[in-house]
Amino acid sequence: MSNTENRYSVRALLLTFFLTVVVTVLVLESTGRIVHTEDKAEVPVGEFRAVYVGPREDYRMSPKPSELHAECYRGYLAIGSDTDSTLTGVLVDYKNRGIRCFAGPQASTDSGTPNKDSPEQTNE
Repeated sequence: MSNTENRYSVRALLLTFFLTVVVTVLVLESTGRIVHTEDKAEVPVGEFRAVYVGPREDYRMSPKPSELHAECYRGYLAIGSDTDSTLTGVLVDYKNRGIRCFAGPQASTDSGTPNKDSPEQTNE
Protein backbone atom coordinates (compact mmCIF):
# COMPACT_ATOMS: atom_id res chain seq x y z
CA MET A 1 0.00 0.00 0.00
CA SER A 2 1.35 3.44 -0.88
CA ASN A 3 1.29 6.40 1.48
CA THR A 4 -0.78 8.55 -0.90
CA GLU A 5 -3.67 6.09 -1.07
CA ASN A 6 -6.70 7.20 0.99
CA ARG A 7 -8.68 4.56 2.85
CA TYR A 8 -11.85 6.68 2.82
CA SER A 9 -12.92 9.31 0.32
CA VAL A 10 -13.56 12.88 1.41
CA ARG A 11 -17.17 12.52 0.30
CA ALA A 12 -17.68 9.51 2.58
CA LEU A 13 -16.17 11.35 5.57
CA LEU A 14 -18.36 14.44 5.00
CA LEU A 15 -21.46 12.29 4.61
CA THR A 16 -20.63 10.46 7.85
CA PHE A 17 -20.12 13.76 9.67
CA PHE A 18 -23.46 15.24 8.56
CA LEU A 19 -25.35 12.02 9.26
CA THR A 20 -23.82 11.89 12.73
CA VAL A 21 -24.95 15.44 13.48
CA VAL A 22 -28.49 14.80 12.18
CA VAL A 23 -28.86 11.53 14.09
CA THR A 24 -27.52 13.15 17.28
CA VAL A 25 -30.04 16.00 17.05
CA LEU A 26 -32.89 13.58 16.32
CA VAL A 27 -31.99 11.37 19.28
CA LEU A 28 -31.70 14.35 21.63
CA GLU A 29 -35.03 15.69 20.36
CA SER A 30 -36.84 12.35 20.74
CA THR A 31 -35.55 11.82 24.29
CA GLY A 32 -36.60 15.33 25.36
CA ARG A 33 -33.10 16.65 25.98
CA ILE A 34 -33.69 19.61 23.65
CA VAL A 35 -36.31 21.86 25.24
CA HIS A 36 -38.40 24.20 23.11
CA THR A 37 -40.54 26.94 24.60
CA GLU A 38 -43.04 29.27 23.01
CA ASP A 39 -43.26 31.45 26.12
CA LYS A 40 -40.71 34.23 25.69
CA ALA A 41 -41.02 35.07 29.38
CA GLU A 42 -39.10 31.88 30.16
CA VAL A 43 -36.26 32.51 27.71
CA PRO A 44 -33.19 34.26 29.16
CA VAL A 45 -32.10 37.23 27.04
CA GLY A 46 -28.45 36.78 27.97
CA GLU A 47 -25.94 36.17 30.71
CA PHE A 48 -24.15 39.16 32.16
CA ARG A 49 -21.38 39.91 34.60
CA ALA A 50 -20.29 43.17 36.15
CA VAL A 51 -16.83 44.58 35.60
CA TYR A 52 -15.60 46.77 38.44
CA VAL A 53 -14.23 50.04 37.13
CA GLY A 54 -12.26 51.72 39.87
CA PRO A 55 -10.28 54.94 39.71
CA ARG A 56 -6.98 53.15 39.02
CA GLU A 57 -8.28 49.87 37.66
CA ASP A 58 -7.64 48.67 34.13
CA TYR A 59 -10.25 46.57 32.43
CA ARG A 60 -10.48 45.00 29.01
CA MET A 61 -13.59 45.17 26.92
CA SER A 62 -14.24 44.17 23.33
CA PRO A 63 -14.35 47.10 20.91
CA LYS A 64 -17.41 45.58 19.22
CA PRO A 65 -20.78 46.54 20.71
CA SER A 66 -23.24 43.82 21.68
CA GLU A 67 -26.59 43.43 19.95
CA LEU A 68 -28.36 44.46 23.16
CA HIS A 69 -29.48 47.75 24.63
CA ALA A 70 -30.55 48.80 28.12
CA GLU A 71 -33.49 50.95 29.17
CA CYS A 72 -35.28 51.86 32.36
CA TYR A 73 -38.61 49.99 32.56
CA ARG A 74 -40.86 50.78 35.55
CA GLY A 75 -37.87 51.62 37.68
CA TYR A 76 -35.84 48.52 36.78
CA LEU A 77 -33.06 47.99 34.27
CA ALA A 78 -34.34 46.12 31.21
CA ILE A 79 -32.19 44.57 28.50
CA GLY A 80 -33.56 44.37 24.97
CA SER A 81 -32.36 42.77 21.78
CA ASP A 82 -31.48 45.01 18.84
CA THR A 83 -32.30 42.20 16.40
CA ASP A 84 -35.68 41.10 17.88
CA SER A 85 -37.79 43.93 19.28
CA THR A 86 -40.08 41.50 21.14
CA LEU A 87 -37.22 40.05 23.18
CA THR A 88 -36.83 42.22 26.30
CA GLY A 89 -36.20 41.23 29.90
CA VAL A 90 -35.63 42.83 33.28
CA LEU A 91 -32.11 42.42 34.62
CA VAL A 92 -32.02 40.52 37.94
CA ASP A 93 -29.26 39.46 40.29
CA TYR A 94 -28.40 35.92 41.38
CA LYS A 95 -31.32 35.95 43.85
CA ASN A 96 -33.79 37.01 41.13
CA ARG A 97 -34.07 40.57 42.50
CA GLY A 98 -34.55 43.39 40.00
CA ILE A 99 -31.75 45.89 39.37
CA ARG A 100 -33.08 49.40 39.96
CA CYS A 101 -32.46 52.27 37.60
CA PHE A 102 -33.41 55.89 37.56
CA ALA A 103 -34.36 57.87 34.47
CA GLY A 104 -32.48 60.99 35.46
CA PRO A 105 -31.09 63.10 38.30
CA GLN A 106 -34.60 64.27 39.28
CA ALA A 107 -35.99 60.70 39.39
CA SER A 108 -37.69 59.32 42.44
CA THR A 109 -38.88 55.86 43.44
CA ASP A 110 -42.48 54.71 43.01
CA SER A 111 -43.24 55.53 46.66
CA GLY A 112 -42.63 59.23 46.02
CA THR A 113 -39.53 59.53 48.18
CA PRO A 114 -36.45 61.05 46.57
CA ASN A 115 -33.67 58.76 45.45
CA LYS A 116 -31.05 58.68 48.20
CA ASP A 117 -28.41 57.38 45.76
CA SER A 118 -28.77 60.18 43.20
CA PRO A 119 -25.51 61.97 42.33
CA GLU A 120 -26.54 65.42 43.55
CA GLN A 121 -27.37 64.16 47.03
CA THR A 122 -24.26 62.13 47.77
CA ASN A 123 -21.23 63.64 49.45
CA GLU A 124 -18.12 62.27 47.85
